Amino acid sequence: MPKKILSSVANLQVIYEDNHLIAINKRPGDIVQGDKTGDTPLSDVVKQYIKEKYNKPGNVYLGVAHRLDRPTSGIVIFAKTSKALPRLNKLFAEKEAKKTYWAIVKNKPNKSSDSLTHWLKRNTKQNKSYAHKKEVSDSKKAILEYQIIKKLDNYFLLDINLKTGRHHQIRSQLSSIGCPIKGDLKYGFDRSNKDASIHLHARKLAFIHPVKKEPIEIVAPLPNDPIWNACN
Repeated sequence: MPKKILSSVANLQVIYEDNHLIAINKRPGDIVQGDKTGDTPLSDVVKQYIKEKYNKPGNVYLGVAHRLDRPTSGIVIFAKTSKALPRLNKLFAEKEAKKTYWAIVKNKPNKSSDSLTHWLKRNTKQNKSYAHKKEVSDSKKAILEYQIIKKLDNYFLLDINLKTGRHHQIRSQLSSIGCPIKGDLKYGFDRSNKDASIHLHARKLAFIHPVKKEPIEIVAPLPNDPIWNACN
């Protein structure tokens, strides 16, 4: 079966680039790294972009430091040098990068802002994480803070500050308080989005540059659809 080309160099949205790093505004449906689907991963598209832009012969180096779920949109940052990658990995591992997400939910949370703490247990067969109020075996502690920042016609826009980076953390935790993300059938929303996306967007990433040691803040424009457009 031929590989589906989801992103291409022509529609790649580069939102930050220097000698060491490149940040992409990922479209929903793109995968960051190759998987069993055989679909062209974003990492390959970025390599091709670098190869074409700088006329690089041979293989292009690109290090993957983190991922986003396939139906999610927003910031994905890659290392362009072998010097930057371990430093970028360390920055994420030690929670020194501040990640802000935007999520659209139909149900209004009980509180306009709150800190949520759960223990997430991952089911690899289902590719799903279950949120528990108390620690259970093989679970990992998950913490996020949210606040309602806009009331839309039929939905609420939440600003989410991620304190830990667990599998499907935001999706699972919001679902556990009765606020599944729009389009997220896996976590309890009543219907899917037509393009199989969910309304979860990695909006902002703030960190100290791993090589230049300068503060960097990257903001990813929202996807172009009527509900996201109402959030601008």
